[in-house]
Amino acid sequence: MIEKQPRIALLIDADNSPASKIDVILAELAKVGVTNIRRAYGNWKKDGLKGWEAVLHEYAIRPVQQFDYSKGKNATDMGMVIEAMDLLYTDQPEAFGIVSSDADFTPLVMHLKAKGAQVFGFGAKKTPLPFVNACSRFLYLENLGQPVASDESRTAKAAKPKPHAASKGNGDAAPTRLDSAALKQDARLVTLLRNAVESAAGEDGWSALGAVGQQIGNQASFDPRNYGYRKLLDLIEATQLFDLDRRGTQFVLRDKRLAKAGGA
Repeated sequence: MIEKQPRIALLIDADNSPASKIDVILAELAKVGVTNIRRAYGNWKKDGLKGWEAVLHEYAIRPVQQFDYSKGKNATDMGMVIEAMDLLYTDQPEAFGIVSSDADFTPLVMHLKAKGAQVFGFGAKKTPLPFVNACSRFLYLENLGQPVASDESRTAKAAKPKPHAASKGNGDAAPTRLDSAALKQDARLVTLLRNAVESAAGEDGWSALGAVGQQIGNQASFDPRNYGYRKLLDLIEATQLFDLDRRGTQFVLRDKRLAKAGGA
């Protein structure tokens, strides 16, 4: 018998999001469940939405027209919120995908989560932190669809002459990978990792990597790719804050401070 997959409603703020990332957004959501509701909201009379018009049929996305009732402002946000609430109580999807870089969606995300739905956010790096942190998981669009730079590729790139400033900004570069020093200076990240490792620790003081990942997911919006690392293990190792060991088929870790305190 085929196990029923979670249903996802994808709501896109087309006025505020690039159409070029829709394939990777759908690929990410496919890891969670089936995106059977797909809607893009905007004033489709605007020339700026021509890019979205080209992908609507290809990805079976329903366009929802939203006129601008006030000059200089759009009403897309309000339209998305109303439909999200309607979907929550009628179709009752298990999860929502919200594509936008607008912090105005933060109260909506908090309400959806309070009612038991997961919320996966997608937006630019300029997205305000309240919206990012409110989501079950938030991914920066700049980090999606591009390979994470390896040590070898970064070394090779460093040896090449830097391109002229005018050639920058094409959006094709691999996402920046933060080094150990930068990761340690991120107080929120360090606290999140240490709390998760402590919560998942067994009687011997070691924590299984899988349990740590689950603890992190329960605590906050998090994805290692936002820091330039494809896997949680790679990010944890890069922080140099934890001892790592392999036991059979799984990795375990512990805070290095614990080892020092115990004299291990």
